[in-house]
Amino acid sequence: MTAPLRPTLASRVYSTPRHTTHCLECGPADGPLMMFLHGWPELSVIWRAQSEAFAADGWHCVVPDMRGYGGSSIPAANDAYTIEEIVADMTELHDHLGGKPAIWVGHDWGSVVAGALVAHHPERSRGVVLVSVPYFPDANALPTLVPLVDRTIYPADLYPDGQWDYYRYYNTHFEAAVADLDADKAASLASIFRPGDPASVGRPAPNATVTRNGGRFGTAHRAPPTEPDPALWPAEDFKTLVQAFEAHGFRPPCRWYLNDDANIAYARKAPDGGRLSLPVLFINGDYDHMNSIIGNRLGDPMRAACADLTVTSLPGAHWLPLERKAELIQALRTWLQVKGL
Repeated sequence: MTAPLRPTLASRVYSTPRHTTHCLECGPADGPLMMFLHGWPELSVIWRAQSEAFAADGWHCVVPDMRGYGGSSIPAANDAYTIEEIVADMTELHDHLGGKPAIWVGHDWGSVVAGALVAHHPERSRGVVLVSVPYFPDANALPTLVPLVDRTIYPADLYPDGQWDYYRYYNTHFEAAVADLDADKAASLASIFRPGDPASVGRPAPNATVTRNGGRFGTAHRAPPTEPDPALWPAEDFKTLVQAFEAHGFRPPCRWYLNDDANIAYARKAPDGGRLSLPVLFINGDYDHMNSIIGNRLGDPMRAACADLTVTSLPGAHWLPLERKAELIQALRTWLQVKGL
């Protein structure tokens, strides 16, 4: 018996006068719409396993390169990377696709965009899936994050910004941060995408000491020679990722970190204080140094702001779309079935 063919990811480009979005699409064009939004420092191909699986289930899956990445627009100004601008990119793309309520799935900064989009435009969604980064109705920003730091792991005198020290470093040493990442783009990417370690739970994250170390890679100011983990990235997809970063560098994606004030102001304009009434699934990484909501207060704003929240934990770290491909697909399928979506 011949095995069924894997759905083909087709490359598409959609443009408006203000923005161009490159995306990958698969599945029946008349199927229910599922939008997958990637984060830092990723690309649409990070969602290959999930988009192919749901396309085979009959969903129309659309996976954009976000602003500043890949084949999408890469503006030069820092304030072009506010969440409000990026949500506008996604609403324009959604309109082009017909505008029917979709399931929005986001990872990392893509989770931030998905949460903001459904907060401001609930009519565009039937449900939202947030992977790794929880929803913050007052914006994913340092003034929101730092007060939630677990001070049993990060004493304030040693770690004033807790695990978010690297985020602060972008705002205080942006040129140096970008230069270090750009010094060897392939090695930077390979060193960033590593699997989780259960032994790391309860210990300070390496990102908590970026400032005192003089940068992500310390005095070397470049990533050590590192091979990509083949269990995470298919070789061709990692090659595509590196080519995109060789073309445009880390500067545009890192600009997402520079707009806290604007992002907080935008979040506060959401109806009903940013409360989400539609079904929300949060998929937590048990070994995620940065964003796990287990045993701390990081998930409290999301719990308070979501009327219909489901939390699922997977035995992985931050890169769950790569690290736990099959388990993430199953978690999403189960939630869709339970919620009748």
